[in-house]
Amino acid sequence: MRTPLIAAILLFAAPALAQPGPRVGARTASPESMVAHMNPASPEEEMSRLIAVADTHPLGSQENPIRVGGPDGERAYLARLHCADGAAARVGARHEAGVGPYGSLVGAYDVLCAAGSSRIVFDMYEEEHAETRAPAGFTLAN
Repeated sequence: MRTPLIAAILLFAAPALAQPGPRVGARTASPESMVAHMNPASPEEEMSRLIAVADTHPLGSQENPIRVGGPDGERAYLARLHCADGAAARVGARHEAGVGPYGSLVGAYDVLCAAGSSRIVFDMYEEEHAETRAPAGFTLAN
């Protein structure tokens, strides 16, 4: 009884076992070809390129988040944010907004002014950047 079962298993498994597989430790690509596929730009050049692309979109949008340093940077920026009429903006709760153009998670706030509400997106993983511009329809106090 066992012999026919073992024979059937071997019969079906034989083609798969006969297929040559990659040798363990065999090189799949040369170092030269691997390096050729790497991005030749430096991290600074790549970031400059990403910023230039983002700047084609409105500041504070998903495609061009306001770059600040951490939660403190977000709060400091929002504290300086004023509506077009000069009144301080009313800021709602923060919520996650997915992945931004720089590859990091971004957060968004709903901001209310007399003229209406806006959604402003922040990238808080930009420790070395302090944004000095305001989104359209807003100003920044000193």
